[in-house]
Amino acid sequence: MSTSRPARPAPLAALALTLVATLGACGDLHAPDSRTGAAPSASGASSPSAPSAPSASPYVEPGAGDGAPHHNENNAYRREGDMAPAHEKDARREADRIRPVLKRLWEEREWDPAAVRDALLRLGYEEERVTKGGKRLGGTLTVTGMLARWKDDGYVTPEGTRVALRVHDDACVSAFVQKSNFEVRTNGPYPETGCFEPPYGH
Repeated sequence: MSTSRPARPAPLAALALTLVATLGACGDLHAPDSRTGAAPSASGASSPSAPSAPSASPYVEPGAGDGAPHHNENNAYRREGDMAPAHEKDARREADRIRPVLKRLWEEREWDPAAVRDALLRLGYEEERVTKGGKRLGGTLTVTGMLARWKDDGYVTPEGTRVALRVHDDACVSAFVQKSNFEVRTNGPYPETGCFEPPYGH
């Protein structure tokens, strides 16, 4: 006597489970990978016809900050020149002379160019003179107002003063004093703006 069992719908059950699992996973968001910082993304395979995300440019320069193509080339005008060690030491010495003067002016709420110029000329510096063609004729100190900045609907020039002192051809002191703060630092010259740091948006 043979015992027969009813046929099991195994292939049908397996197919149903696979379909449920696949449909249940669609659109799930996964937490970012803490190692890579990747943003959440929907799971599931992308269709062959869907466009792939743009990949990073193969032309990224070495040391290019955020990885943008031509970052270093586009920002070369903002890269200060190198200072010889002895000239950097001279620049630090001049910065140490200028810092207490700007600190005193800031504490006295005097940050207009005329007051700053007068105070620095009393240290024995001479204003730099330059021809229209850019040839330097003498002097080392430049004192100007702050650069205009875009605010709301137009450009505004904040109160304050920028200072540049050319210590050597390759060594500068640059500084500013304004209502909120003041700063004095040493730097090499910039390709287009000399001792002054150039503005962004070149």
